[in-house]
Amino acid sequence: MRKTIAVIAGDGVGSEIMAEALKVLRLVERHFKHEFFVQEMLAGGAAFDAYGTHLPKRTLSVCESSDAILFGAVGGPVSEIHTEKWKDAEKNVLLTLRKTFDLFANLRPIFASGKDIDFIIVRELVSGIYFGEHKEAEYRELKEASSAEDAMRYSSFEIERIARVAFSIARDRERKRITSVDKANVLACSRLWRKVVEDVAKDFQEVSYEHMFVDNAAMQIMKNPKQFDVLLTENMFGDILSDEASVLAGSLGLLPSASMNEKKFGLFEPIHGSAQDIAGKDIVNPVGMILSVALMLELSFSMKQEALCIKQAVFRVLKDGYGTPDCARESTTPLKTNEMGDRICNYLNTFFLEKSLLK
Repeated sequence: MRKTIAVIAGDGVGSEIMAEALKVLRLVERHFKHEFFVQEMLAGGAAFDAYGTHLPKRTLSVCESSDAILFGAVGGPVSEIHTEKWKDAEKNVLLTLRKTFDLFANLRPIFASGKDIDFIIVRELVSGIYFGEHKEAEYRELKEASSAEDAMRYSSFEIERIARVAFSIARDRERKRITSVDKANVLACSRLWRKVVEDVAKDFQEVSYEHMFVDNAAMQIMKNPKQFDVLLTENMFGDILSDEASVLAGSLGLLPSASMNEKKFGLFEPIHGSAQDIAGKDIVNPVGMILSVALMLELSFSMKQEALCIKQAVFRVLKDGYGTPDCARESTTPLKTNEMGDRICNYLNTFFLEKSLLK
């Protein structure tokens, strides 16, 4: 199978983790006899330094002609010249990509090796308060009164389509359980959210569901995360809860994410940022980026066996206690970024060899 992938390493540690992800992708390509045509493009601070814009038209054009986007991280500064310009990079790049390709469904798996924690957060990604109207009164002096306003808006269509994604995912999981998160005791949007979710649930009789207020959900994620199977949330609540839940894995560097549209086109990225403080030190964890490759293969390309091989290799490495400084077992020496990628590739090669011997 031939697929075209737009690769955007971005800023900071993006190039380091992307290099390891592409090593894994090339191994899968050779073993399964696929052809992955990779087009590497600029975005974020690196693009601003080169073109004066965070998201060049050429980058957007390549994304439009690709089958998926593999994304590292954005956020500078890259050069002293444009130090003041990097702050909007993430907003300008990611929000534009989400809106341009209607990447309305954000999927973030949460796992903790050896702790029996395995759930997925399904977050609506292109509406809600982040995409509503924002107003600010000009602030002049400390004594002068000022105000600000952010509008949250949801249509029943937007809620229904993300709910159907979540229920479809739950239907294919062992526990078949949805927890829909809202704030229906306060917000009108949440009351509509709850009503639409209940309507969608009628088409998924095999899936059980419950409603949970967002403040309780935040507490339960820390108190008893094993209870969750699929969490369904609107945009802002999902942003906050997914970052909170990421600590359960032990490191931000371990977790992947996918942002999808209805045509299975997606943007796949680790959940962490550009981590400028450790960029270039060869210590960043590449696992989240590598697992994002697995999500891309599974969700956009329907290559489930290929994705499973990557996941098995990653989890075997973690189970054996290996890791970069953020997640290595105390009894093992922390690996460098490239060493972690090499070890995952070694396990992959072992799996592939075992499979070929069994044929």
